[in-house]
Amino acid sequence: MLKVQELKTTPSLELFSELVELLQDAVNDGASLGWLAAPATKDARNYWTGVLEAVGRGERRLFVATDDHVCAGAIQLLLPQKANASHRGEVQKLMVHSQFRRRGIGRALVRALEAAAAADGLSLLVLDARTGDAAERLFEHLAWQRVGEIPDFVRSASGRLDATTVYYRRLAAAGEF
Repeated sequence: MLKVQELKTTPSLELFSELVELLQDAVNDGASLGWLAAPATKDARNYWTGVLEAVGRGERRLFVATDDHVCAGAIQLLLPQKANASHRGEVQKLMVHSQFRRRGIGRALVRALEAAAAADGLSLLVLDARTGDAAERLFEHLAWQRVGEIPDFVRSASGRLDATTVYYRRLAAAGEF
């Protein structure tokens, strides 16, 4: 059974290990998450430790999807750091484990993040997705507004420079999701 929850505290060792494996799986499967190759376990652990520290400082929010108590996906919301940006957030690092694709997990993660952001009073979300990736198709399906493409934005594992597509979504008032 699919469950999406926000992680506000340090997860269990088991869930932490599954997050490490999720990151490695997503990068191995070609996701554009900042690595050219899957990070070593130590580097992936350090990455998640940094994310959890940022959650603890109130700088970002982390949502995790589990399917029968196994980590199936995650998404993050970078919270505004500047006074003139207090109304918006940036969606980052949507990942769905390759064993759990095409089950609505990405959609459930995005919808949970949108609802939480609206409940917090954010009225605008922004993100970018490598042009042509599954994430781009998901956000278009979820009616995010396409702004345009930036050419040569991200390097792929093969060394090719790929475009990224920028999206935004205006959020309804809290409770309207």
